[in-house]
Order: sequence, then structure tokens, then C-alpha cells
Amino acid sequence: MIPLTKVLEILTKIPDRYRALVLLGTFARLRWGELAALRRQHLDLDAGVVRVVGSLAELDGGTLVEDTPKSRAGRRVVSIPAEIIPDLQAHLDEFAEDGPDGRVFVGPRGGPLRRSGFRRIWNKVRSDVGLPDLHFHDLRHVGNTLAASTGASLKELMARMGHASTRAALIYQTGQPRSGQGHRGGAWRGVQGRSGH
Repeated sequence: MIPLTKVLEILTKIPDRYRALVLLGTFARLRWGELAALRRQHLDLDAGVVRVVGSLAELDGGTLVEDTPKSRAGRRVVSIPAEIIPDLQAHLDEFAEDGPDGRVFVGPRGGPLRRSGFRRIWNKVRSDVGLPDLHFHDLRHVGNTLAASTGASLKELMARMGHASTRAALIYQTGQPRSGQGHRGGAWRGVQGRSGH
């Protein structure tokens, strides 16, 4: 797993259009396809939650397929840390499509966010921070580990991750020592320090 300091470094390198993508991928632990399918109506910043109800996949030929998550557990409501809400609001104001059904994340030309289009940007960022083999999905692992280290129960981890099985959640529960809220507080200070909020 990459250290949280590297996520903070990524946040300083990633173009503003993708900052909220990294924040939700890390701290709300959303998968790429869930982020690409996210609509404004599913992001409730006042309540501090995101409803995961869809996923967008890009097939080998470039065709985009939107569907519901693979499992019932994948359809879930996930808490959003209050500390990243100002960044999410700024993103909605500047980059998201208008209207309740508007996509939260779109490409630079206004089309759906494509993994293939993001790859060039991600490759540069991960190289700039010294992690050329980092996958976007690895950010989710950071968030899961952080949640486990701050006391999330097995059931809470399963719900946040969108997993019906305990297998994946147990990896985070047993793999990290519990370090308490101090670790989490330090993380938020780093995020807030980079975002200017």
C-alpha cells in the first residue's frame, strides 16, 4: 500500500479537473467505474453522502456500458468526509455537467470520463510522484486501510467497500494496527493544507 503522504503529493500534481476524482476514490473508496457513472443527484454534499447506484465500463473497442454495480452490496450509500466537501463543491461548480442527472466527472471536452482518456494524465502524475506502477484502484486501498486503522468495524468496512463477503474487508482489519483518530486527523490536515480550505 502507498503511504497517505503520496496521496497528498498526487493531489498537488493532478490537474484540478481530477482532484475530486482522487479524493472520492481515496476517502470514499469508490471504484473507477462508480466514479465515472456518478451523477449530481447521487452526491449529497449537505448530508455528506454519495449513493453508489451505477458503474460505467469502457470496453476494449471504446464502447461505454453503463450498468448497476455487480452485486447488491455494490449499491450502497457511502459517507463523505466533511473535510473534502469544499473540494467537491468547487468541482461541481466548475467541472460537472449541469442538472440533477449531470455527470459529476466528465472529460475535458465534456464527454463521459473515459479510463483511456485519463490514462495519459494518470501516467504522468504517478511518474511525477515516483510511483510509476501505481493503479488508480490503489487509492481505494489507502482509504480502506485508513478506515480500518481509525476503528471501522468489519461490517462497516464491508458496507463502505461494497463487498458482500468478509474476505476483502478482513485484509484491512487484520493487516493494519489501529492507530486511532490521530492518524486520521493528520491526514485531513494534509488534505486541507493542499486544497486551501
